[in-house]
Amino acid sequence: MARLPYIALGASLILLVAGAQVGVPHEGWWLVALVSAATVAWLLWWTTLHPQWEQDERKMIVFFLGLAGFIYLLIWVSPLFGFFAWSGYILTTYGLKSWRRLAAGTLVAGAGAISQIGGFPSLREPEVLPVFLVVLAINIGIANLMIWLTMWTLEQTERRARMIDELAEANTKLADALRENAGLHAQLLAQAREAGVLDERQRMAGEIHDVLAQGLTGIVTQLEAADAAAARPADWRRHLDNAKGLARESLTEARRSVQALRPQPLDRAGLAEAIGELVTDWSRVQQVVAELITTGTPRVLLPEIEATLLRTAQEALANVARHAGAGRVALTLSYMEDVVTLDVRDDGAGFDPDAPRLVSESGGYGLAAMRERLARIAGSLTVESEPGAGTALSACVPAIAIGAAA
Repeated sequence: MARLPYIALGASLILLVAGAQVGVPHEGWWLVALVSAATVAWLLWWTTLHPQWEQDERKMIVFFLGLAGFIYLLIWVSPLFGFFAWSGYILTTYGLKSWRRLAAGTLVAGAGAISQIGGFPSLREPEVLPVFLVVLAINIGIANLMIWLTMWTLEQTERRARMIDELAEANTKLADALRENAGLHAQLLAQAREAGVLDERQRMAGEIHDVLAQGLTGIVTQLEAADAAAARPADWRRHLDNAKGLARESLTEARRSVQALRPQPLDRAGLAEAIGELVTDWSRVQQVVAELITTGTPRVLLPEIEATLLRTAQEALANVARHAGAGRVALTLSYMEDVVTLDVRDDGAGFDPDAPRLVSESGGYGLAAMRERLARIAGSLTVESEPGAGTALSACVPAIAIGAAA
């Protein structure tokens, strides 16, 4: 956390130099150097040279207000400093408490929104204002949701720590009477805690990827399409409405993920109907022909199995939208005696399944996330693809109905 702001600022400067070679506008280089140096000095003085000040919230409020001012100054110099602005979200937890973290996150979200629309000069263009308001609302909503999630997670961690301490005290008393079993008890407790932490971490990582990452990708795509369709009011409004709808759905699903609830579509309908609605909405937004075929006799499965199949369909369609460039997608949901399979086929660009995919900001986590999610319910994922010949994936899960014996 201490090094990331410096790294982000350095990366932004590199981007600024590279952008200047292709004509990306910015203020004078002397102003870039002056504001950047002042920002580094501010970070050094308040954090690196005086780490003990983190315990004094009044000083930290002064620090963050000054940091926010430098962030806005940097974005005024060049919108490419928006990459540095993201480090402000991490620093909201540095010495700030309760609602003041949310206020700090809102300040950073405003700077990020200005950067994303092209900087302060874009605000003077009347047609950009509606898009800016949507981007600002999305930034503020997601930023405050994630900060609140972090605060809630810390509170739960402290509560669990207290419970673990109480449990450790009880086990110590038990160990006095059963000394020969003390080592075994300590080992079992450590394994149980590690397993619980790992399981929750994997669940939240999957939910963040499946809900927030996919939602943000769709929103950005629709806003870019709206920008390209500015001369066509009907198309511009359609893309803007799609972006707002995706934002609302993502926020709803994020809240349900925090509460460990199953996806909202499964509360309204069965699995086949929920995937059918997903396919219809995806086809409408992406303007790609898509259909769902259901075979066998649908039946109600365990909630974990249905939620996993729905998330698998969401991730598969998201991958098609991001990477395939397909003109047609077909999904088949097959109910068999012992298993249920979900097949997704597209006629897109395809790829080499044997080539390693590096996890980065542009992707690489989707297939691994699907495999991990399916493995937790004893399922499997098979992928067949080759460059230029489309992609087919098949998810297979046990057909365990509600009320069935394990």
